[in-house]
Amino acid sequence: MRFTSEQRLDEGVVEREFTLGEIPGTLWTPESAADPAPLILMAHNNGLPKADPRLVARARYTAARGYAVATIDAAGCGDRPRSAAHEQARADLRRAMQAGEPVDELFESLIGPLVENAVPEWRTTLDALLELPGVRGPVGYSGGWTALGIRLAVAEPRIAAAGFFAGGYVPRAQREEARQVTVPLLFLLQWDDEGNPRQRALDLFDAFGSKEKTLHANLGGHTGTPWFELEDGTRFFDRHLK
Repeated sequence: MRFTSEQRLDEGVVEREFTLGEIPGTLWTPESAADPAPLILMAHNNGLPKADPRLVARARYTAARGYAVATIDAAGCGDRPRSAAHEQARADLRRAMQAGEPVDELFESLIGPLVENAVPEWRTTLDALLELPGVRGPVGYSGGWTALGIRLAVAEPRIAAAGFFAGGYVPRAQREEARQVTVPLLFLLQWDDEGNPRQRALDLFDAFGSKEKTLHANLGGHTGTPWFELEDGTRFFDRHLK
C-alpha cells in the first residue's frame, strides 16, 4: 500500500489517498485517536466513484466519530480504465430503467461480474489496511452497494456488522446468499425510491439470516435518506465494533 497524498480536515480527520497495485482508494482516520480505530469499509452504489460527494461526506462524518473508514474504486469505475462493453452495458441499463422496461437480465450481466471481481480486491485491501498501526478490527461494512456487502459478509469472517442502503435490484446469487448473512444488520429503505422496487427490498430484508436486523424506512426518493440516519448508523457500529 502506497499513500499518495494526505490532508488534515476541519473535522479532526486525516484523509489519505492510496494505491494498492492497480487499486486506488481513500482512507480517513481520526487525527487525535490515542488507540487504533475500528475499521469500516464504505462502498457506494454498484461501484460509483470513491470520490462521490455523498460517500465522502458519510466517510468524514464517521471518521470524526472515532472510526477508520476506507473505500476503493471498483474496476471500470472512477479513474480506473473502462472498457467499451462495460460502458455500453451501463448505458443500456440506465436507458431501460428510465423507460420502465424489464432490467433483470441487464442487471445480472453487469452487476453480477462486477461483484465477483470486486470482492477479491476489497479483501486484499482489508488485509493491507489491518496491517496499518492506527487501524484495527472488528470490521464493519457500510454502503449502498448491497450486493457487494452481502458477498463480503458471507466470504469475509472479519466483518462483524453491516449497514446497507436498501437495494431492490440485487443479483440472484446475492439474494440467495442473503440467508447466509448472520452478522447484525441495519437496513435503510427509502419508501419512495424510484430506482429500487420497495417490495424487493422488503423481501431481501426478510431473507437475511441475521438474528439482529433492523429496518429503518423513511419517506422520500433515492437520494433523500435523512442525515440523522448517519447518527443512528454510528450508534449501531458503536455497539458492535467498539
